[in-house]
Amino acid sequence: MKNARDIIKRPVITERTSDYMATKRYVFEVDIRANKTAIKQAVEEIFKVKVTSVNTMRVASKPKRQGRHSGYTSEWKKAIVQLSAESNELEFFETV
Repeated sequence: MKNARDIIKRPVITERTSDYMATKRYVFEVDIRANKTAIKQAVEEIFKVKVTSVNTMRVASKPKRQGRHSGYTSEWKKAIVQLSAESNELEFFETV
């Protein structure tokens, strides 16, 4: 992998992942070729935190239709990253 920003694509923000944030677990969409070690190093480099564990899973493509045209969504990879207790929390939203 080249760059840490090429590995971590975007955070996944849902109701479930918002509940994970209370226990310092964060979910990211990552490059499909990235392994757990590369994901850990990328998160530590970008956010300047200490990662204790990384769990990954591939999200399968699903059939979709738009009128008479049918196709599939893209397959993607998701990583759940657990931060250490002394790490700072990650801020995805600006607080006013």
